[in-house]
Amino acid sequence: MRIRATVAALTGALALSALAVPSAQAATAPVLSKVTVNGGKAIVLGTTVPKTVTVSVTASHASGIATGWAVLWHGTSLEKGMDGALVPAQEATCKNASATTATCSLTLTVDPRADLTSNALAGSWHVLAGAEAKDRSSTSYDSFATTRVQRLSKLTVNAAPEPVKEGRTITVTGKLTRANWEKHAYAGYTVQPVKLQFRKKTSTAYTTVKTIKSSSTGALKTTVKASVDGYWRYSFAGTSTTPAVTTTGDYVDVR
Repeated sequence: MRIRATVAALTGALALSALAVPSAQAATAPVLSKVTVNGGKAIVLGTTVPKTVTVSVTASHASGIATGWAVLWHGTSLEKGMDGALVPAQEATCKNASATTATCSLTLTVDPRADLTSNALAGSWHVLAGAEAKDRSSTSYDSFATTRVQRLSKLTVNAAPEPVKEGRTITVTGKLTRANWEKHAYAGYTVQPVKLQFRKKTSTAYTTVKTIKSSSTGALKTTVKASVDGYWRYSFAGTSTTPAVTTTGDYVDVR
């Protein structure tokens, strides 16, 4: 597998670098203090459009920091249980905060068609990260931090009829879908709790009216009584593999 070979080559090179450093220097290896992926936000991918992500590695050493690195990988073990990896295409660009501390930034492009070949890749990913000091000592962690890679979600709403007489029934329909990376299409997200919310025309805040579950196809349907003019919307809180999503309000004129 190409991704496994890439990560293996990287970790092997780091190991050789560490062996080349005298033991006195190795005892004072760089210290990693922070690793940030995508500004701290989950990496959300649809079915076709690639996304560029920035990873920053902050480290310190008495001699200064020469470079840093990071690789995102998915699985139970870097050596035997890895089933996905996202590797930067270029070396890091480092910015010194002081003579001893620097933040090194890398960019990687995630292509759902090439890099995310299974829906099982959605969820928590490990961040392999490390740094090399100017005296050539280095440090590396197989999993210094974690980040989330998620399947893009979509949600629709339609409240009808509109206009409607006061006291009559309004039917609110919609659909919750998410990216299927295996079929490169959107499919219903089934049996998920979704909130129906309402905002009066004269108000700025939505309140939850009820919670329903999506059907076996991701469809949503419920009924309410018409009372006052206002906006109806659906709101999904999200899961570990799928981000939260809320529709815009659908206005209903009550007469």
